[in-house]
This record gives sequence, structure tokens and C-alpha cells, in this order.
Amino acid sequence: MKTIIGIYGRTNSGKSTIINKLTGQSIAIVSAQAGTTTDPVKKSIEIFGIGPVVLIDTAGIDDTSELGKKRVEKTYQTLQQIDCAILVITDNQFGDPEKALIGQFKQCAIPFLVVHNKSDEHPLDASVRQLIDNQYITKTLEFSALRDDAMVIIEALKKAIPESAYHKASMLGGLVKPNDVLVLVTPIDDEAPEGRLILPQVMAIRDALDNDCICVVLKETNLQQYFDTMPHPDLVVTDSQAFGIVNKIVPAEVRLTSFSILLARLRGDYENYLKGTPHLAQLDDGDKILMLESCTHEISCGDIGRVKLPALIRKFTGKDIQFDYVAGLQPIENINQYAMAIQCGGCVATRKQLINRTNLAVQAGIPISNYGMAIAFMTGTFERATREVRGEK
Repeated sequence: MKTIIGIYGRTNSGKSTIINKLTGQSIAIVSAQAGTTTDPVKKSIEIFGIGPVVLIDTAGIDDTSELGKKRVEKTYQTLQQIDCAILVITDNQFGDPEKALIGQFKQCAIPFLVVHNKSDEHPLDASVRQLIDNQYITKTLEFSALRDDAMVIIEALKKAIPESAYHKASMLGGLVKPNDVLVLVTPIDDEAPEGRLILPQVMAIRDALDNDCICVVLKETNLQQYFDTMPHPDLVVTDSQAFGIVNKIVPAEVRLTSFSILLARLRGDYENYLKGTPHLAQLDDGDKILMLESCTHEISCGDIGRVKLPALIRKFTGKDIQFDYVAGLQPIENINQYAMAIQCGGCVATRKQLINRTNLAVQAGIPISNYGMAIAFMTGTFERATREVRGEK
């Protein structure tokens, strides 16, 4: 999982220069012309001590033209994606645009650094430093492209970024011990990618190996044969869509959960998913559900979020339920129109992105769930599948 760092500041403050220095490459366009950076631009790098990082170069926050307002709006939208921010100032300019942005950092609980750029031309004024340090309880770093100051910023980032953002978390942590046998049920249907497994399945296999477990990977059509011929495993993890079949085969004394529920525990707002999922039984005719997809992909007749899950919800409730879909990290509008929000597993998103996304619904008092938990609830396996992840017996 990559740590995402946003670079913010006024036009011509030198955001792109700082990115080039951090990456050691000329990957962002540097120009004296204002507004060179328009839409947010991403660059992936590796920072020793943090790991994989995505840097987001954004448009200037002081652009008041009609087009500039749209650019600033896109800049602010990136706040829902990032784990840490760098606010770049120059020429000792620190006013309303910077204060408004820091207000958003605090509202989104985003740790941040303030970097005074071009300090070789105009050193940081003591009064500006004192204002920032005292009012926002942060240190202001001085930077110059003419000096080798990149390591100063990198060291400050290591201290500012929460360890949870870049330390590897375990999908199976606390659920397994060395030498446990895990059966991973991976259906191969029209939604399975050609020649490979989906990311949550790959993550689970790797995590099981990291925990020194023994993995058995099979299709749901082979599961009964496994239980007929082999000793019982310590844990069964299934694709959520196979819950109905798998639940009937796996004996009650064997622990059972799903890839999606493990991902919800790892990255999502698990406790609010637990609280919100039973609301599926209270839906009524005309209710609207917001389906949150973290990736963009081609829609097929077997699509889980667009086809299978909506059909299952309508069948389970017996109600005329309406669905809206928001893919990728597009902004969510009019959240209060929805009776419920259901988030995908989030295999390509960070925990920060998922929490920020679903928190809009939580703050509005709207129940939330995720794909796997919703399917588990409607197939009668919710208590069993979540009990194992809660650590209950």
C-alpha cells in the first residue's frame, strides 16, 4: 500500500521544483509562467524509511480566474486521497489561501509540513515563522533548489506521516498462527481476470505465507471434495459471492470469513460497517443506495457492484430499490438523498481514502456497509463470517 503525499501552495511557489528534488528526476514541469500545473499530477517513487510513495502535484490555491477556480476545486478534492501534505510558501507569503487550506488539513485530520521555498532569495522572516509555529503547532522548513535540502523534507515527512500509513498491516493478523492451514476459495467465473487472481486473493495468499501458514487454494466446486478427504483447516476464506455455497459445506466448527471482510477489517471503517449492514433489512420502496467503487473498470453482465449485488438486494428486500454509482475517487454529491452507502472492498485504495469516502455518509447519519458484508448478511452468514474477524468465539 502506497503512502500518498499532496504538494500544495500558491501559483509559482515552486511545488513542482520540490517534487523534482524529492524524486531526483525532472518529472514535473517547472516554469515561471503562472498556472503551469493544471490538474493534479501523480508520481510514484520509493522513499527510504517510508516505502512506496505517490506524490501529487496540484494547481495553485490562489488562482481566482474562472478556470482557476475549477483547478482549485480539483486541488481540494485531492485532500480525500492523501496521508500527508506539504504546504509550500515563498516570499514570506502566508495569508488567507494558506490558512483556508490548513483548516481543511485539520478537518480531514491530515498531518502536514510547511516548507518556505526559494529561501536563498528571500529567507523566512522570523515573524512568519513564529505565526506558523505558534498558531499551527508545526515547524516551518526552509528550502532552496540551489542546496541539497531534499533530505530535510524527507526526514520531516518520516516524523509527520502516521506509521499506520506506511507500515505493512496484516489481513490475517491476530486470526492465524504459524502452521495453521488456510483454505482459500477462489471462484473462476466471468468476473475473474484472465490468467490471474484478483488482488484481494493475491494479498491473502501473500499474507498467509508471511504468517507462516499453509495455503490451499481451490475453486468452490472442489470444496466438498476437500472436506471429504482432508483434515479440517483452521480457517476458510471465500470470495463473498460464494458465501451461500461455502457456508453449507464448511462445518460449523470451522472458522469462515471472506476476502472482502478481511479487507474491510484492514482498510475500511469496520465498526460502522458492522453497525450499518443490518439496515439492509429496513429498506423500503424508492430508497436509494449509493454504491462506492474504488476503481474504474469495464462493466460486464457479471459485475458484482453494478449487477449482481443490486439484484440480490432487490430480491432480498422485495423492494424497488434505486442505485447510484460513484467510481474511482470522484466526489460524492447530495449524500443525504441516500438511505444507505455500500463500499467495495477497496483493494486499490488506501485506508485513508476509504475512511474519508465513507465518513461523508457516517457524518450524515447514513448506514454504511461493504460488498462482502452485505452479501454475507443477505445469505445468512453475517454473524458467522464477522464473528471470526471480531475475534469472538
